[in-house]
Amino acid sequence: MSLPPDDATPLAAKLNWLRAGVLGANDGIVSTAGLVFGVAGATQDSIALLIAGLAGLVAGALSMAGGEYVSVSSQRDTEIAALANERLEIERDPAGKLRQLADHFAARGMSDALATQVAEELTEHDALAAHALTNLGIDSEEQTSPWHAAWASMIAFTLGRPDPAC
Repeated sequence: MSLPPDDATPLAAKLNWLRAGVLGANDGIVSTAGLVFGVAGATQDSIALLIAGLAGLVAGALSMAGGEYVSVSSQRDTEIAALANERLEIERDPAGKLRQLADHFAARGMSDALATQVAEELTEHDALAAHALTNLGIDSEEQTSPWHAAWASMIAFTLGRPDPAC
């Protein structure tokens, strides 16, 4: 087993960004259109329609950005806590954690000897990274930025909306 290169983005992370972008764009279209149609039902004043559309766009984009920021911050905090716990376990019981890593590789089809060799080499290189990826499924060096997620969600919401003048 090899760790992904430093510049590789796991498929799960790419799919998570895609999910957030599709959700943001869809919400931008539906909520802004709903607001504009609602106002259009009450008045034919084009200035009122434009103001309602822009207000809905700004409020929705800020809401989506805030929600995504909070969501990703929570995920990041959880990952950091899990990494701290994993680090502590490695410090307290290095032999047990080495065996756990070797058992994981053996369960995936490696011979016991090869599984132990792989576990030892990964542990010598970076024990926390090996355990974080194997046991937690996370990269010990890379957590998602809540600011990047917030901006991406805000942009997706904004670009996914229909023209308020429609």
